[in-house]
Amino acid sequence: MTPEAARRGLPMEMTEMSPLSSRRALLRAAGTAALALPAGAMAPQATTPELDALLRDPRAICRTAGTAGGAFAAPGPRRRLKLSFNANAICTVGASVAVQRGFFERNNLDVELVNFGGSTDQLLEAIATGKSDAGIGMALRWLKPLEQGFDVRITTAIHGGCMRLFAPKGSGIESVADLRGKVLGVTDMGAPDKNFFGILAARRGVDPVKDIAYRVFPGDLLGEALKRGEVQAITLGDPMAWILRERDDLHEVANNLSGDYADRTCCILGIRGSLLRQDQAAARAVTGALLEAQDWVHAHPDEAAEIFLPNARNTSAAQLAAMLRSHTHGDHPHGAVLRDQLAAYIEELKLVQVIRPNTNPQRLAGRIAADVLGEVPA
Repeated sequence: MTPEAARRGLPMEMTEMSPLSSRRALLRAAGTAALALPAGAMAPQATTPELDALLRDPRAICRTAGTAGGAFAAPGPRRRLKLSFNANAICTVGASVAVQRGFFERNNLDVELVNFGGSTDQLLEAIATGKSDAGIGMALRWLKPLEQGFDVRITTAIHGGCMRLFAPKGSGIESVADLRGKVLGVTDMGAPDKNFFGILAARRGVDPVKDIAYRVFPGDLLGEALKRGEVQAITLGDPMAWILRERDDLHEVANNLSGDYADRTCCILGIRGSLLRQDQAAARAVTGALLEAQDWVHAHPDEAAEIFLPNARNTSAAQLAAMLRSHTHGDHPHGAVLRDQLAAYIEELKLVQVIRPNTNPQRLAGRIAADVLGEVPA
């Protein structure tokens, strides 16, 4: 069996899995079973005996807030950390969940969430210089500045899914290859969704630089630009993408879980290099606590949607829960699997002229990633 198959929760001995991996496998199975049930059919007996036992375990990730003894708790005094994130991006819902449901607290952390609205370079500089201790962002936006040397290390992926490509129904745009000769509406020229769908186009023989034209609009005006014919397709991230698709009855041409990207992450956690060097236990605790929260989001999308709802405009908890179910919040690689995914993105970003042609993907991925969950600190 390949390591990838094992990570995805295919049959293997539980003794070969880490505590986080075994919990994640059980929660993924439970979440899949829940999605197969009709509305109103959730009952206590839907839980498997294994999952029921897991949830009663003292280190289980879904216990009520305030219980001490998280699986990744840093020893010694409680650490006070700042975590920067975009509060309006549903990708980062795990950060709010980790605070409200006590995952940070149980792992001996006092985490202050900082709603950061600046550029990626500003965010990475804030992390690297200690103004923040960690931050959540998009791999396809972070990799270029990390190539340039920011002292920030990626410790885990958060989830996959949330970037979408739309066209009007009946437009004739049925695949990324159909973007040849078209104008694509984007929020900015460095947007991760622009980079992703440019990569898909390049892999299908379309030059994303020469064969596709781009026009930049604020996200809330992309739908209007499409209606007026100023662009023939648009790309955007959730929650706005999901809302726009439903409001304007758009055709979803592709998303970032399409095809062989079904297991690829998009959102990542970065930690300042000095924290890793000085207090790896704290880096491990914040990484593990956030992944416990991600697993909780995967298992409880309706409750997670309610937590995120105050940060969302023009939507409902039901819409947000549907978005969360479409993402892969229960799948967040770290260690060697994460490094391989980052290396693949680095190589692919050369196709859209973002990464330097002579950059070695494996070497760069090894430099910017850190496996803090592989071993328990002494």
